[in-house]
Amino acid sequence: MFINFSDIPGNQNLFLDYLYEFDNVKEFYSADFRNKENYLKVFKSVADSKNDAREKVADILKTQYSSLQSSVLTSKNIESLSDKRTMAVVTGQQLGILGGPLYTFYKIITAIKLSRHLAERYDEYNFVPVFWLEADDHDFNEVRSIKIINDNNDIINVGYSEEISEDDAKESVGYIKFNQSLNEFINNISKNLRDTEFKEPLLEKIKSFYVEGSTFKDSFKKLIHWIFDEYGLVIFDPQDKQVKDLLKPIFKKEITDFRQHTQELVHVSARLEELYHAQVKVRPVNLFLTVENGRYSIEPVENEFKLRRKRKSFSLEQMLEIADNEPERISPNVLLRPICQDFLFPTAFYVAGPSEISYFAQLKPLYSFYKITEPIIYPRSSATILESSIAKILSKHDINVTEIFIDPDVVKKRILNSLSEVTLEDLFSKVNNEIEIAFDQLRERLFQLDKTISDASKKYKEKIFQALNELKTKAEQAQQKKHEATLRQIDRASVNLFPHNNLQERELNFAYFANKYGTDFIKLIFKELQINKFEHQVIEL
Repeated sequence: MFINFSDIPGNQNLFLDYLYEFDNVKEFYSADFRNKENYLKVFKSVADSKNDAREKVADILKTQYSSLQSSVLTSKNIESLSDKRTMAVVTGQQLGILGGPLYTFYKIITAIKLSRHLAERYDEYNFVPVFWLEADDHDFNEVRSIKIINDNNDIINVGYSEEISEDDAKESVGYIKFNQSLNEFINNISKNLRDTEFKEPLLEKIKSFYVEGSTFKDSFKKLIHWIFDEYGLVIFDPQDKQVKDLLKPIFKKEITDFRQHTQELVHVSARLEELYHAQVKVRPVNLFLTVENGRYSIEPVENEFKLRRKRKSFSLEQMLEIADNEPERISPNVLLRPICQDFLFPTAFYVAGPSEISYFAQLKPLYSFYKITEPIIYPRSSATILESSIAKILSKHDINVTEIFIDPDVVKKRILNSLSEVTLEDLFSKVNNEIEIAFDQLRERLFQLDKTISDASKKYKEKIFQALNELKTKAEQAQQKKHEATLRQIDRASVNLFPHNNLQERELNFAYFANKYGTDFIKLIFKELQINKFEHQVIEL
């Protein structure tokens, strides 16, 4: 089953037009992902670009993988990145604990399946799925917790450590090491997962990756490697000092030419605001600098550079010197990260979610400035897992998944009315109308007797309507009590399919399903997930 994204609440018009009305947004993107006739042109442009950095990436990856046992396919993919005929299909994500929400896995599966699809059709090129670890991000609060559903059908937010204020969130998440709070986090997961045959093996696996003293980055990488190595996924760590050495030209150009870059970014963002929305606020310089283990945005002030929320300033010469001698201290912001990515990799496609598709609309000028071919932005697959027990509830009450997405309360009312001999809404509406008519007639008669008494009838009518509303509320409560079991079933379906009024893929962690069905459920998702429908898919388990 597939659902058009325009039928799901919350999707932005820019994303919808990108999917279904590309002509409306073509000024903001270099290529239409649906136009397959243009693919070879992009491949040739990427292959023909001269870049010494790309030839070194394969060697860096071999070093990064030296401590991991990798599949033959992954090793082959890493080796092939030194071949000029190789195209990268890249995706990436923040380092959410235990992989974060399910859509992280859907992005990876899309990249892998798209690589396979392209390899079957363009045998003159190799296609390698690459996952970019977004380890330089410093939004700790976004990556510290997961959501699962417990036996009481409650959505439980299980967090590692405590949330921290924006002012304290300075260190790159990739470098944060787990402390003793990790044991409490894992114990809370265990406490809230039901007992199944898969629970202990799953928890043991998690404990082998998430160890006190390990970093968010290393643990995330081991988890993703465990699940997707057999499919040949190449996981890339951009925080590597060797990688930052390769990025020196990008960093130095941003430092020297930021004014020109910012001017164009502001222009295209203003145009987007007129038509849609600008996803990312444009900063004067698209770089961060690490000082004393904190990562700070760089802001130009007159003839020098200052760090936001830090009393530290640098001259242009000092900034260029840092870029030359200590590039590992510099990291790109969200707008410059794709430039760094595609400078290092021969990227033909970037697999993106809705928000990423929106911010790529701002990036066209930067690709031109850096003389890098912009990849084709390919929408990631999107899915809701429909368990058989939930499917039975929907079937029993003739509920469509889309109804749950739009408004579960409306579904409840419809079901209650269908179960009742009398529709409360119709019954009270009829009585209200009859009273309205009766009072109109009464007022006319009273007017002939005394205008003051006639006018006072309004007050008495309002009291009657107020009493009727109270009676209606009590009747609805009685109706709900009578059909409590049915309402609980609908609540269960709603929590599972649309938790917190959001798509399941944005809320729930893979551990919830792996605990119930084993990690083989990912193989089923891999098999079933379609990458060429560009609609939201419902997958039955």
